[in-house]
Amino acid sequence: MSGMRFEQGQQMRLGQQMKLAPRVIQSMEILQMALPELEERVEQELESNATLETFEATADGPIKSDDDSDERDLTVGEGDAAEDFARLDAMESSYSEAFENEYSATRAPRERAAGGSRLAGERDAKLDAMANTAARGPSLAEQLAEQWDLADVDEETQRLGRLILEHLDADGYLRTGLDAIADRAPEGPSRPDAARLEEALLVMQAVLDPPGVLARNPRECLLIQIDAIEDAEGATETLRDARRLIAEHLDDLSHNRLPAVAEATGLPMERIRAAVEWMHRLSLAPGRALVRESAPIVIPDAIVEYDEEEDRYVAHLTDGRLPSLRINPSYNTMAKDRGVDKKTRDFIKTNLSNAHWLIDALHQRRQTLLRVLNVVLTAQREFFDYGPASLKPLPMTQVADQLGVHVATVSRAVSGKHIQTPRGVHPLRMFFTGGTQTRTGEEVSWEAVRQALREIIDAEDKAKPLSDDALVAELKKRGIDIARRTVAKYRAQLGIPSTRLRKRH
Repeated sequence: MSGMRFEQGQQMRLGQQMKLAPRVIQSMEILQMALPELEERVEQELESNATLETFEATADGPIKSDDDSDERDLTVGEGDAAEDFARLDAMESSYSEAFENEYSATRAPRERAAGGSRLAGERDAKLDAMANTAARGPSLAEQLAEQWDLADVDEETQRLGRLILEHLDADGYLRTGLDAIADRAPEGPSRPDAARLEEALLVMQAVLDPPGVLARNPRECLLIQIDAIEDAEGATETLRDARRLIAEHLDDLSHNRLPAVAEATGLPMERIRAAVEWMHRLSLAPGRALVRESAPIVIPDAIVEYDEEEDRYVAHLTDGRLPSLRINPSYNTMAKDRGVDKKTRDFIKTNLSNAHWLIDALHQRRQTLLRVLNVVLTAQREFFDYGPASLKPLPMTQVADQLGVHVATVSRAVSGKHIQTPRGVHPLRMFFTGGTQTRTGEEVSWEAVRQALREIIDAEDKAKPLSDDALVAELKKRGIDIARRTVAKYRAQLGIPSTRLRKRH
């Protein structure tokens, strides 16, 4: 058996690697941030980097005092503290107006953001914002539990009801079977069976509001609501028809098979249509009435306005919400002072470098975003004049080539951004869309195709709605030639039901 042999050698290999510097990474991150995220990032940097400070900028630059050479620093000596406080009282009496404006509790928030000392009497802007933020509302289960605690039932039924509420879903349904709930209950003599849970559930369905919560399926949910309306308003012919249709023909109703319903029930179509119209009072998700999801707050990163004198649209960034940043001159001096120990100087230099990078990244973000917006305003002029139907195809590669930047830069610049226009607030990415050409050679965006599809469907005869093939033919009349599956996809995106569900009998 041959022995093992170890060898040493050298090899030369030619290759290329691309590594991003931390400064480039930071610039890309800041460019991609929407305005609320950017405000939070700047606030974090101000708290962690002492070399950064804010100032209130004017047209001529930072606000300065009338006589900077006469500024006095108040320092507390190491001697008798009484002398220091006496000197403070003398300064306050001599410059009472200045002290009141600079340090009083009624100082404007913008002035506080510009820097300066924070005394005990001054309100904290962050604490004010937290106090003014709406608290999280109670959940659906919590609200129903409060109602159930007030119900006039025995203690055992109360206990079973609380057990059932643990399995409630967001729409107000009880999707978990009673057998499964009984199996999950704690072991012991008080462990319930499915029959006992059924009794408690029926009581809860009768007393809890809104009616329909804790239903096990849509049919039961709707019938519970009809019972509640009948108790409050009395029975009518339309209500009785609605109850019968839901109890016996809900599947046909959901598929708009009204002629089949008429044949099975013997009811005239007029009464069926009246019952279906009355059913609009009912809800398939009653739990949503108690807990409504609030719409997310959108803060536009730019505002687009029309300039009548120059007949063009102009974009203004809304980054005025951000504080103006600069380097603290005292730390700048300390970084060059040889009298300061090296460790401290190195620490200050690192923070100064980070501060410079942040300020440069914010400036670069502003310039890049404005350049992209100006291209959008020029390319999509017809959208701002006439609306979404006039949106033109605008690939990001085209904008990148026009600006001389990488397409990834354009993508980051529009990511998560919104702009406020005379036609509403829109995501900036909406303006970067593909499209197709009409028979006349005119380019139309996919958004314009969707708008044309909506217009055709809105104008159709509801007694004879157009099929997807007919919609393709109608679009061809407008010079738009797309496939049937594309029409079906866009119809679904617009939330428009199929031909059978759109038909009005």
